Amino acid sequence: MDKYTDLIHQTFDFPTDEFKVENNELHFNGIPLMDIIHKYGTPLKLTYLPKISSQIQKAKLLFKESMEKLDYRGSYTYCYCTKSSHFSFVLDEALKNDIHIETSSGYDMQIVRALYKRGKISKDTYIVCNGFKRERYKHWLSELVNEGFRNCMPILDNLDEIEYYKEHITEKCKVGMRLASDEEPKFEFYTSRLGIRYNDVIELYQTKIKDDPKFELKMLHYFINTGIKDTSYYWSELSRFVHKYCELKKVCPELDTIDIGGGFPIKTSIQADYNYRYMVEEILRTIKRICKEEGVEEPNIFTEFGIFTVGESGANIYSILDHKLQNDKELWYMIDGSFITNLPDAWALNQRWPLLSVNHWNKEYRKIQLGGITCDSQDYYNSEMHSFQVFLPKIPKDQPLYIGFFHTGAYQESLSGYGGIKHCLIPAPQHVIIDRDENGELVDWQFAPEQTSEAMLKILGYEA
Repeated sequence: MDKYTDLIHQTFDFPTDEFKVENNELHFNGIPLMDIIHKYGTPLKLTYLPKISSQIQKAKLLFKESMEKLDYRGSYTYCYCTKSSHFSFVLDEALKNDIHIETSSGYDMQIVRALYKRGKISKDTYIVCNGFKRERYKHWLSELVNEGFRNCMPILDNLDEIEYYKEHITEKCKVGMRLASDEEPKFEFYTSRLGIRYNDVIELYQTKIKDDPKFELKMLHYFINTGIKDTSYYWSELSRFVHKYCELKKVCPELDTIDIGGGFPIKTSIQADYNYRYMVEEILRTIKRICKEEGVEEPNIFTEFGIFTVGESGANIYSILDHKLQNDKELWYMIDGSFITNLPDAWALNQRWPLLSVNHWNKEYRKIQLGGITCDSQDYYNSEMHSFQVFLPKIPKDQPLYIGFFHTGAYQESLSGYGGIKHCLIPAPQHVIIDRDENGELVDWQFAPEQTSEAMLKILGYEA
């Protein structure tokens, strides 16, 4: 029977830039994963910091080269969408690359303060403040503007939000508007709950912003939930948005920027690849063409890439605890963790990630189902992006099998409630950070240990 290594080489163009195998053991971005497993054990969450910077530089270079090629006259600004991962080590790494940030919560304002105190950002850094805002968010945002954060920019999400800033902001303030985009046809509703209706944009500007010398409308913002895709839906929504920008620009001369949100995709399979250059060039061509037709100067462009920035830096490593044949053909491998608690998007959105065995590449493979250790029937993983099945090596006697889910760096800790109570009291796994020193050598350290029973009991009120 074919070995696991034969299956992978037959299925994919393998090895890749980030995956290779030495002595039947997997390396991820040059990291010998078995060394990390021997040092820290499993279950294990990894973050490889250099990938964050390389993703940012990749996108910035694509926009720079494409703008030069197409003679696009606006500028490009890269923002990191903090809700993808709020961890300090992520922000510290991202901010090494001359970027700005986009926020969605009042507590983000306190992260902004912490970053400023540590010298990671300045008062000139753009803080694009998105989302439906409660009192606390608007209050802390207003405080930052009044303290001289000149590019802290509230993005208006409804018609009345500007009234709060008129009352509480004392300094000159740039503002933006988010437009409510139509959702993809398969959605259960037609229009995003976030943002301002297209038909209300001009009136909002003319009645509440235009004659107030304190405020300057600089940005028009939109976001497509399904991300940037080469579909008629995406190009239609982008065109509609740019036409509205041109209409507003003709009555609002200070308007000079559009924010096209996030949505750069990441690899959800070993071999998945995207023509990012084509995407960028088509976005620029669409904006440039419509602006020319409308007789409007090309706008500056902001993006808010979150998953693209941090997603491919992450990995979750598990050991197989046992295997169970539940009927004639369904063989279950039980992991020492849970999909519901560790990778909630696998459960809630049927999200798939690159999945590979870490060791035993020279063993025969078999079709299996992966089960988590909660008591929930939905705690399983039984298909990959490129197929409706999962194949892994046979488990040798008296030798552990380790597996890895890769590109899991965005959202999973936030969605699962990092450090909190998990389903069936499954503890949060330890989190290890991996970087390279000035000589390019790998360095690693434990960011957080596995959650303890004492920590859970305190949260639940059993201990003071």
